[in-house]
Amino acid sequence: MLSVIIPSYKDPLLVKTIDSILENSEGDIEIIAVLDGYWPSFELRIDPRVRYIHLGRNRGMRGAINAGISVSRGEFIMRTDEHCMFAKGFDTAMTGACQPNWIMTATRYFLDPYKWEVMDIPPFIYEKLKIRDGKFEGQRWPGRDKERKNMMIDETMSMQGSVWVMPRKWWDEVIGELQTEGYGPLIQDSHEMVFKTWQAGGKLMLNKNTWFAHKHYSFTRTHQQGTPENPANNEAGYKYSLNKWKDYYEKVIIPKWFQS
Repeated sequence: MLSVIIPSYKDPLLVKTIDSILENSEGDIEIIAVLDGYWPSFELRIDPRVRYIHLGRNRGMRGAINAGISVSRGEFIMRTDEHCMFAKGFDTAMTGACQPNWIMTATRYFLDPYKWEVMDIPPFIYEKLKIRDGKFEGQRWPGRDKERKNMMIDETMSMQGSVWVMPRKWWDEVIGELQTEGYGPLIQDSHEMVFKTWQAGGKLMLNKNTWFAHKHYSFTRTHQQGTPENPANNEAGYKYSLNKWKDYYEKVIIPKWFQS
């Protein structure tokens, strides 16, 4: 079984995201939508494959993901944002290929949330991990896109973090949970997981046999500065992440990727 965790904060696109998962999955799934300290003003999708968890107070994205995974039952776990569309059979494509020590993402397209269709913008495929403006950031990697275009499942260096799949055992033994102390409630979660995975001998993998589409950033983004109850403190989080991982990144990761 694949457990799909959706951290949610007041975004009515949650329902369309759930519908896309239900319509396009081909295997055994459960969807766990975590309502992060709010009751929705929109009608939720009722389906035996969908469970809703209501957090009595806002915990932020990291806390919501932790809460959802803690009650999940699948052999594999997946996280998705609440404004994403999926390819047919995305679930079996990911779980069928995912190895015990992998985190796996897919080709990322851009979604027009009003038309609910993929936009005519080149997708993100491989991403290079860089330090820019005092933070870790994934950037387009067109050279690798071209050089390795025929490799359908391949190692990549960074991901947005809006959609990923991993074995539940890897989460339990390596990730443990997303840390909120230092990072804050919202940011750098993908980098935390990938650094932990690399340290444990695992890999971040890209599966080009499937795709998802994430809401384009030009549309209103919700919850980016946290809430009055739980402010994001993003700048402090970026600084914490950089201080924690910069030495490992520069001494281990850069030589592995670019000097070997």
